Amino acid sequence: MHDRRIDGEVHTFGNAGALFMRAMTWWDHETESIWSQPWGRAIRGELKGIDLFLLPSQLTTWASWKGEHPNTLVMINDLDRLGFNRVRFDSDFVIGLLLDGHAKAYYFEDVLEASVINDEFANFPVVVWAQGDRFHAYVRLVENQLLTFRWEGGKLIDNETGSIWNEALGLAEDGTMKGQSLQPVPSSTAFDWAWFDFYPESELYTP
Repeated sequence: MHDRRIDGEVHTFGNAGALFMRAMTWWDHETESIWSQPWGRAIRGELKGIDLFLLPSQLTTWASWKGEHPNTLVMINDLDRLGFNRVRFDSDFVIGLLLDGHAKAYYFEDVLEASVINDEFANFPVVVWAQGDRFHAYVRLVENQLLTFRWEGGKLIDNETGSIWNEALGLAEDGTMKGQSLQPVPSSTAFDWAWFDFYPESELYTP
């Protein structure tokens, strides 16, 4: 998922109907440039070489999303076929992070086993959390204070202040940090082969 503004101008995208490196391509209505979906980068046309800003996104179930965001509205096409669409997290599924031109992948199963991974990436301290079919990634620095997190009793807690954080929002809900928020890390989910196809220089987290 990407921000579709380019130099402040909102662009409209559609499916280009072709694959690039076995992945979907878009075209923008304004210049008819062709874009790589995983990169969010124009690969042909007037805007070739332009990158869209990657927004944090994830593949999850509707039940999990609705639990975290109960007021969500959703647009659904082919409602009668929705019940047949099932996604499972295979062992080769990764959580991919992008920061400051750097990429890093975490196997979903590794994060799930640990619940919380406190890590360093692209000179930023990050925390990656996963439970069930959900995950979130944040920069774990708040007002120049470095935080280390743990998952305890179904709650995300930082060791330094003992504050309790909402893992879905990155927001401290109790403790001395109450009201503070963590910066989300641009992220997405992919099969490992697809991630390393597009980000061959990506780091890989190893427990």
